[in-house]
Amino acid sequence: MKHAIGPLLRIDVENRTATEESIDDVLREFIGGRGVGTKLAHDNIPFDAEPFGPENRVYLTTGPLQMSQMSFTGRMSMTTLSPLTNGICSSNAGGFLSRNFTGTGYSAVEIVGSSDELVAVHVTDDGVEFEDVSSLKGATVPEVSEHMADEHDLEPDNLVSIGPAGENLVRFASAMTFDSRAFGRGGHGAVLGSKNVKCLSFRGDSTPSVELDGDVEMSVHRDAATSDDMKRRQGTTAGTVFINENYSVPTRYFSEMGFENIDGISGDRVEEKKYKKGSCSVCAFACKLPTRDEETGLETEGPEFETVFSFGANCGVDDIVAVMKSNELCDTLGMDTISAGNAVAAYLASEDEFGNADLVHELTEKIAHREGIGDTLAEGVARAHDDLGVEDWSVKGLDFAAHDGRTLWGQGLSYAVSNRGADHLYTSTLVLEYGDLENETLEGKPELVIERENHRAFEDSAIICRFSGRHVDESVYEGLLDADYDDLLSVGNRIVELERHFHNQRGVTREDDTLPYDLDGFEDALDEYYERRGWNDDGTVPESEFADEARVS
Repeated sequence: MKHAIGPLLRIDVENRTATEESIDDVLREFIGGRGVGTKLAHDNIPFDAEPFGPENRVYLTTGPLQMSQMSFTGRMSMTTLSPLTNGICSSNAGGFLSRNFTGTGYSAVEIVGSSDELVAVHVTDDGVEFEDVSSLKGATVPEVSEHMADEHDLEPDNLVSIGPAGENLVRFASAMTFDSRAFGRGGHGAVLGSKNVKCLSFRGDSTPSVELDGDVEMSVHRDAATSDDMKRRQGTTAGTVFINENYSVPTRYFSEMGFENIDGISGDRVEEKKYKKGSCSVCAFACKLPTRDEETGLETEGPEFETVFSFGANCGVDDIVAVMKSNELCDTLGMDTISAGNAVAAYLASEDEFGNADLVHELTEKIAHREGIGDTLAEGVARAHDDLGVEDWSVKGLDFAAHDGRTLWGQGLSYAVSNRGADHLYTSTLVLEYGDLENETLEGKPELVIERENHRAFEDSAIICRFSGRHVDESVYEGLLDADYDDLLSVGNRIVELERHFHNQRGVTREDDTLPYDLDGFEDALDEYYERRGWNDDGTVPESEFADEARVS
């Protein structure tokens, strides 16, 4: 089986030290990316660690496909103990960082400890340097990029940075790269902020060689370049109107299941604002959305569908320029657009202020700086809902994405059992339920959710973009990774079990696999899910599965 190559670089920001360690066994077993990050987090973060404590660790990891020149592979993974979900959480970001990271020669970088001053960490194939960046306190993500360009000739492509939200420990703060690409859900930026790490940079010319099947690579690359997929023009907003008319776009803090003014924030409106092509590293699919409003001069990248939902329909806002501004604020300040938009929507619900775009933008800035009500909203929906007097639309601390489990029942089951909480990408069961698969039933869904969880887990380890789905099938994975598809699913299964086992040690059980709405047959589906996974009926992984797992003392 093909896997990432290179040692682990352990960076202790408290003691300003860096050491290398061979992790060949982990790489062989878990491929790279999310798998390696999850294994290292499971084995090295204490089960009773606090997300904002110095004992928490952050793992940046790459996969074997980042050592190729194939489309859909410009991605990296980040894994940590989430301050939003209180469990292991992996997130991946696109852009151009991954090739700069592999250039350092490392397969994984671990950040441990907590610095006593704001610091930037520069990683090259020649070593590690620590820079006091106290002058950047409170700086936005673009301001960090400007400093690094002026002082070190580094581009946004080389950087992972946090904005004010990360420094202020907003629980859904993102770690940003390329200024507009986010390690989004779960609060990874806040964990870096708790460690006083403002920026990480990566640069080098020591990318290891992983020999992949060149014919398979070129076939995927050619398909990406010639695809007529609407996502190349409108990104994920291409399906906005279809989903709203046929299924549901949650509206006005989940109180309605369709937005009457959806056309104002549709894919067509986004495409009208798109002024050039955008892509990730070596990707011919070029699905990104550089947008500009000529009247105001506002420029951003996006919004994608999830932002159209969270800052549009869920806030009752029907103006695409207003949603673009919310998107740009989140990128600049360093926040996940889904959780930020949902937190704002919760406040609008409590004050009956839906549709007030100016208030939406004011609240977004207040959240990042923890000013006034922003301090409450910065805790996220799960922690703030009681204070606001609204329902808790979250699972395991992570608030819901747009794809509505009230109409997509398999996706609903996925939200409930997901180790990451109410996240649509953990399985993307929605892709099938928007197609030919019957959506308002749980029959056959437990088996499907398991297969999709396992598939997504090894896919996030390879690492490959979700948009590759129409171009990369089982045979392509087998050719690229030199492994049987069933063996790849087994790797994915082990990753999911590692996450669940860690969470079990922190008290997560069946009681946490729940939803804020009823689905007919849900408890039976949950029983079947556990049985098929080989787990206990209380949602825990049998300890015998982990008897030989190494743990730090």
